[in-house]
Amino acid sequence: MSDLVTGADSRTRCAWSAGDELYDAYHDEEWGRAVTSDAGLYEKIVLEGFQAGLAWITILRKRDRFREVFARFDPTLVAEFGEAEILELLDDAGIIRHRGKIEATINNAGRALEMIDEFGSIAAYVWPMASSRSVPRSFADLPAQTDGSAALSKDLKHRGWKFVGPTTMYAFMQAMGLVNDHLEGCWVRDACEDERVPVLKRF
Repeated sequence: MSDLVTGADSRTRCAWSAGDELYDAYHDEEWGRAVTSDAGLYEKIVLEGFQAGLAWITILRKRDRFREVFARFDPTLVAEFGEAEILELLDDAGIIRHRGKIEATINNAGRALEMIDEFGSIAAYVWPMASSRSVPRSFADLPAQTDGSAALSKDLKHRGWKFVGPTTMYAFMQAMGLVNDHLEGCWVRDACEDERVPVLKRF
C-alpha cells in the first residue's frame, strides 16, 4: 500500500489522513503549517498530551469542546483554574476525563506564562529548535522521536511542564511546522515549507 493517496479532489496527500473528511482537512490546513501564536502552541502541547494512548482523530472530534472548557487555551485564564474547575472537567463527557492530564493542562498554563515572561513568547522558545532534514519518501522515514524532540522534552520537564515526553514533543513539532514531515509528492508539502522559511528566519 502506498504511503500517498489521491483523493476524490485529485490531490495527492499523506495516506494517514485518508478516509475521513475531518482528518483530510486537518492534514491540508493545519498539520505542518507554521504556528507562532502562544495560544496555538500551548493548545497543541496540551492536546498532544491528551492524545497519548488514543488516536488523534478522537482528539480532533472533541477539540471544539476542549477549546470551550479550556478558555480557548488562553494560558492566563487556564492558570487560574482550581479544584472546582477540575471537578467540572472530570464530569464533562465532551473531553478526555483524565485527572492527571487536566491537572497538567493547568500546570502547563502557568509554565507557559513563565516562558512568555522569559522569552517574550512561546514561539521565541520553541522555534529555534526547529529542524530541517531530508524529505521523507515514506512513513518508514518518519521517526517516533529525534534528538531535537528529546532535548525539547528534557528542557520542558526541567521547567516543570508535564506530559511532554520526547515522542509527544515530536508530534508537536510535526504539527506546528517545526519540522516538515509531509511526504515527497504530498500536495501540501511545498506550501508548508514556504510558510516555515520566514518563521525560521525570524527566530
